[in-house]
Amino acid sequence: MIVPTPAGGPIDTMARLLGNALATSLGQPVVIDNRGGAGNTLGSRDAAHAEADGYTLLFSSASGLVVSPMLYKSLDYDPITSFAPIALVSDSPILLVVNPTVPAHSVAELVAYAKANPGKVNFSSGGVGTIPHLTGELFKTKAGVNVVHVPYRGGGPSIADVVGGQIQFTLEGMNVLLPLVRDGKLRALGITARERSTQLPDVPTMVESGFPDVIASSWTGLLAPAATPPPIVTKLNAATNTALQSDDMKVALTKVVADPLGGSPQELASRMADDRQRWGATIRQVGINLD
Repeated sequence: MIVPTPAGGPIDTMARLLGNALATSLGQPVVIDNRGGAGNTLGSRDAAHAEADGYTLLFSSASGLVVSPMLYKSLDYDPITSFAPIALVSDSPILLVVNPTVPAHSVAELVAYAKANPGKVNFSSGGVGTIPHLTGELFKTKAGVNVVHVPYRGGGPSIADVVGGQIQFTLEGMNVLLPLVRDGKLRALGITARERSTQLPDVPTMVESGFPDVIASSWTGLLAPAATPPPIVTKLNAATNTALQSDDMKVALTKVVADPLGGSPQELASRMADDRQRWGATIRQVGINLD
């Protein structure tokens, strides 16, 4: 299973959880092969050109499957036609958090603070074109504020500088921010899901905070090369859904603050198409092009 991100991150962790579960249900070992680089497009390219026999699969996030291919124009694969979707795997909402010294205890107060200090408030992300970056740009547009995006080489350094106070706020996956919020190192103002999280029930959604369009999540999906025979895709889809419905997998995903999804290959294809349309509009508005 090719994972187009470095080892050790939340995407890699979820891939290994799924790989272990699939190994049990399919009766054969699943090897995780991390191939990061170029906004997750290198590993995706390798998976797209792999033998379509069901033995090489792609496990990727929304950033790698949807966003990066719109930013890197010189690709030798097509993010839609080069893959046979198998199933959605997991979903983790994004949190808007501030350094505790920022005088804002709600999204409305953050907007008011930013409007009172135009161009002086910064938000960070783990890189240009990531889902957290685009979510920040979407929030910036909908709120009508002049805040400055500061990109980092990865979510870790981005979050560290918000904790350190060099950056005022960020939007990042709940799975990496939750421990820092619970320790009081960051203050959560809003969550980009449609409903509040049971793990942070006091944090309102962005919809409740007056931003009904700021809905986003960091989801993952499993795919195969496009020419993979339908019976193999069907078998892998069934095995994935079985794994995601198991109590062990649900508990394991809860520990990394992710919800199990599953469903049909068509549901993954629809999610990719919908996100491509949504984030494509934001990318065009911001004018991002990494080639």
